[in-house]
Amino acid sequence: MLLPKIYPITDTNLSGISHLEQVNELLAGGAQLIQIRDKTLASRELFAAVEECQKICQELGATLIVNNRVDIAMALSADGVHLGQDDLPPVEARKLLSPKAIIGFSTHSVEQAIEAVNLPVDYIAAGPIFRTQSKTDPAPVIGLDGLDRIREAIGDFPLVAIGGINLDNCRDVLSAGADSVAMVSALVSPPSQITARMQKALEIASK
Repeated sequence: MLLPKIYPITDTNLSGISHLEQVNELLAGGAQLIQIRDKTLASRELFAAVEECQKICQELGATLIVNNRVDIAMALSADGVHLGQDDLPPVEARKLLSPKAIIGFSTHSVEQAIEAVNLPVDYIAAGPIFRTQSKTDPAPVIGLDGLDRIREAIGDFPLVAIGGINLDNCRDVLSAGADSVAMVSALVSPPSQITARMQKALEIASK
């Protein structure tokens, strides 16, 4: 799949505002693909949040990815899901989702990345590239060298880099081999700057 250079992920704890408010600001800044990630909301509340975010994304032609929750993605016919190493295996998720659904899969080493490209996934995420504050139990940092090794190992398979990426280092991460960089806190905190930061990230990535 063709990934946008900037891959924003919502976070209500870091931003202090709702997923819908974050999505509206990110779209205003030019986001083309957004992942909704929330490990704390009850299923009913998360379903409602994803549903309203999906509506605005569809209106503006943006892609919406749901983190982890294959059931919610199925129920809402969302564009896709992003799965971690401990989530439902991609093979099982593919059986449940539409053949057109996007499946992303997190990896944290060259070995995991090599295994992942043989799974029914559309892109893999590699990281954390740098230390990150958006996860309470992050895997060990792989650095730009680790990213470069993963790129070499997987060829031209779509690759998203994640973990500690911000406006100051995103260009370096793209240069190290990532097709796209996922950002959380660098985009959604503080909330008053989401649109401007999204615009700035796209500007930097296009250079």
